[in-house]
Amino acid sequence: MADHMFQDFWKNRKLIWKLSRNDFKTRYAGSYFGVLWAMVQPVVIVLVYWFVFQIGLNNATAELKQGIHVPFVLWLVSGIVPWFYFSESLSNGTNALLEYHYLVKKVVFNINILPLVKTIAALFIHVFFVLFMILLFALYGYYPGLHTLAVVYFSVSLMVFVTGVCMLTSALVVFFRDLSQIINIFLQVGIWMTPIMWSLEDLLAKYPILIVLKLNPLCYIVYGYRAALFQTDSIVGLGWMHVYFWAATVLIWAVGSQVFRRLKVHFADVL
Repeated sequence: MADHMFQDFWKNRKLIWKLSRNDFKTRYAGSYFGVLWAMVQPVVIVLVYWFVFQIGLNNATAELKQGIHVPFVLWLVSGIVPWFYFSESLSNGTNALLEYHYLVKKVVFNINILPLVKTIAALFIHVFFVLFMILLFALYGYYPGLHTLAVVYFSVSLMVFVTGVCMLTSALVVFFRDLSQIINIFLQVGIWMTPIMWSLEDLLAKYPILIVLKLNPLCYIVYGYRAALFQTDSIVGLGWMHVYFWAATVLIWAVGSQVFRRLKVHFADVL
């Protein structure tokens, strides 16, 4: 079923791109500052966390690896930028079928592409923040090079993973509308379960059992961003996390596509 999904994506690639652009544009249509609002909120969140942790708690640096300290603001940004993309994609992708209910009811329209439309639409702002992040790193002396291309790999990996999750959640939310609220709560908790504003290595030194937190697929993405941007390690150094992440991604795609296929015949009736 997952193979069939990818075939649909390829056949409808032009339509997906058109819908993604329209989705991004219409989201901010009518507001005076338009798309700028998409950038303001994440920037404000970063500034708040930076002020609380670096100024308020006097964390001027963060320990990337044993004995390697880096500016806290860079450490924070390199973790929170992929989280912003994951959060927006999951929130919007989950509600894709509800938002495009008028397309779901059209017999000739291939509704398989709707979750992907949302995750691609979220990429527009993500690209902006990745470029901003690279510029910020350069201002601190961490200049981009070939190693920076690994950020593209991890961004694509994250998009593939979250699209698979959205295939599952977008199908389930049609029948269980409370799932949207549950996901919002999950995202509020999930940011603290991911080593974005705190160091997992520091905790593991005291509580080795917390190694289970590395099973969070977003941990792989955050580690990957930091390895690429700080040039402290090659992405090969992530070892078993590569295998685990892609195994989890294949599993979520297998489950998500199967659930989507079984429930799609009922979407139009419920919506």
